[in-house]
Amino acid sequence: MNLTRRHTLLGLGALGLSACGGGGALGPVTATSGSTTLPADLRPVPNAAYAAWVASFRDRAAGQGISAGTLATAFRGTGYLPGVVKRDRNQTEFKRSLEDYLAIAASDERVAKGRAAFARHRSTLAAVEARYGVSAEIVTAIWGLESFFGDRRGAVPVISATSTLAFDGRRGAFFEKQLLAALRILQNGDIAASRMTGSWAGAMGHTQFIPTSYQAFAVDFNGDGRRDIWSDDPADSLASTAAYLSRNGWTKGRRWGGEIGNGAPQGRTLQPQPGGPRFAVTSNFNVIKRYNNSDSYAIGVGHLADRIAGGGPIRASFPPDEFGLTKDDRVRLQQRLTARGFDTGGSDGVIGPNSRKAISAYQSSIGQTPTGDPSQELLRALG
Repeated sequence: MNLTRRHTLLGLGALGLSACGGGGALGPVTATSGSTTLPADLRPVPNAAYAAWVASFRDRAAGQGISAGTLATAFRGTGYLPGVVKRDRNQTEFKRSLEDYLAIAASDERVAKGRAAFARHRSTLAAVEARYGVSAEIVTAIWGLESFFGDRRGAVPVISATSTLAFDGRRGAFFEKQLLAALRILQNGDIAASRMTGSWAGAMGHTQFIPTSYQAFAVDFNGDGRRDIWSDDPADSLASTAAYLSRNGWTKGRRWGGEIGNGAPQGRTLQPQPGGPRFAVTSNFNVIKRYNNSDSYAIGVGHLADRIAGGGPIRASFPPDEFGLTKDDRVRLQQRLTARGFDTGGSDGVIGPNSRKAISAYQSSIGQTPTGDPSQELLRALG
């Protein structure tokens, strides 16, 4: 995970996919919910220790050049968010297979939505590519993985989120640095405090920049005098992402890579999932990894970009999973469970929490110990 740009704390199932933001898009691939109605645990609650910490922080912030007016405005109506601490402490290491990752990152829905977004913002994306030399499709794909093309930018007040995490102390120094950067953004006039919202971990905007990354890379592309990555107009966010990639070494006109046997350019060979497709990747693949230091993320961005540009799906097949099921098997399993009244939340072939909950409910209904594990036997039983 690359903490120099952003800090993604949600998984690709959100995807939550990335490193710059807190709560990606794929989740994660989707990073955060686009809803403005926050759960109860993401609303401020009284906390005397937090209040004392804020009081001491104000002195430190003043010493760092933050004005009394900025501090007063920034902390008005903010407070301790118990749900932020809960989410930070309950993160689990969960590694998806590349097949599952791509099933979400480049789903039919995401591809269709990406092509529509690309067409809708074609002139802006062309201008961004002309200025920074970064493929418009790559920028669009990152947008899609980070916030589902702007639909899931997050609604948690950034000052509350970063101050809560700084106070909590598990990564106090890191989040105090983010809090100071957020205050400087407010002091600069780029955004009003009431509009500075993002993920529960403080990642902001269409492409989920943490405050320090915003300071380093955000640009005012539309010329309105503000680097507004929160606006419904994604121009500043898309340009900021391109600026980030450009300054980290993107080579204009060079592809990211591709599937071997499917028109891939020459480059280093990767096979992230044993028995699955192989990819040839170029130096631009490594630049994408500066956004999120994950091979799966970078392949997801590159493949989604190719699909947005009109390319087809991965050609090579993936091997059966640890339960001996192919993707087609898993899709059938989800469909059959849902038809029996055990809703899996969709039939994408990815056995996530909803599918496991449905499996457990079915197992309990027939007197079995609920494990939540898929199997060929279960698929046959649902036949």
